[in-house]
Amino acid sequence: MPEPFFQDDKLTALQAKESAQWIAFGPTVFQAARVLRNSGILQVIEDSRRNGIGLDAIAQKVNLPVYGVRVLLEAGLSIGLVTVKEDLYRITKTGYFILHDPLTRVNMDFEHDICYKAMFTLDKSIETGTPVGLKEFGEWKTVYEGLAQLPKHAQESWFNFDHFFSDDVFRVILPLVYRDGVKKLLDIGGNTGKWAIASTRYQPDITVTIVDLPGQLEMARGHIEAMGLSERVSFLPANILEESFAVPAGFDAIWLSQCLDCFAEAEIISILKRCHKALNNEGFLFILEPFWDRQRFEIAAFCLHQTSLYFTTVANGNSQMYSAEVFLRCIRAAGFEILEETNQIGLSQTLLKCRRSTTTI
Repeated sequence: MPEPFFQDDKLTALQAKESAQWIAFGPTVFQAARVLRNSGILQVIEDSRRNGIGLDAIAQKVNLPVYGVRVLLEAGLSIGLVTVKEDLYRITKTGYFILHDPLTRVNMDFEHDICYKAMFTLDKSIETGTPVGLKEFGEWKTVYEGLAQLPKHAQESWFNFDHFFSDDVFRVILPLVYRDGVKKLLDIGGNTGKWAIASTRYQPDITVTIVDLPGQLEMARGHIEAMGLSERVSFLPANILEESFAVPAGFDAIWLSQCLDCFAEAEIISILKRCHKALNNEGFLFILEPFWDRQRFEIAAFCLHQTSLYFTTVANGNSQMYSAEVFLRCIRAAGFEILEETNQIGLSQTLLKCRRSTTTI
């Protein structure tokens, strides 16, 4: 396992005070960087290469007032997105990543379109254990009930964020999931059907049943039908939070990808206990999750910690990006033993392969 990142206070007093100012101006820093990106200013500066480009020329190229471009560029100087020498601006490495890095773009768009206004209610969400910030979008108990009804730009940012951290690992984990004769899979929380599509493409004799809320299933059904996979993928509309929902039996394996982090600990145990009841002793439970204490780099743990607050204010008010310590405890409490733990897959993921424990729960 990687060395713990958070055991010691590493900063000097001066560094700590500087860090405090970055936090104090955090909202302004974020919006300045976003507008520098979206307005085309960073692109114009990058296009000037090593020659650099002056303020007036930038303003003319992006068709914005000189004043507005000037205050943005001056903010960009102290943020570290651009440099200036002899009145000519050049892009920095950080500016390049703000402009081009897919991870950074996905995170910024998600933060702006889904989280930014909602974070004004973080204190109330903490106090009540409910996603008070979700009211920015609609009157639902959880964001999952309203995903299909989100404004198009917000929906796009949500799915881009959700898929970015799982899609890149499919090629690695498909052989791990299907190597032991799994032919019939139950995909709980199948979302838009990407895992089901990847599974049926990977092996011609695999069938998948997707369980999800009706709105998500309609989106998944559209994708599945468009690809001619309807004979191998079926759909079961259900709210897995409802205790009355019995997980169907008769499957070789149950697949839960970035699903259980959407629930509180007691809810996770409830879902897993019903999975335990549905599987026989030879069946497998596969869980794909990013755990903040299984990350190679400290910045990855940082991203997961901050994402937890989205769950607090928008998603449901009571879940998070868990540590493996907490999550594994839930798995064992539901009566499963962990056969394999494969860490650091893709950007941040851990794959857990589980089987019913011989110990009675």
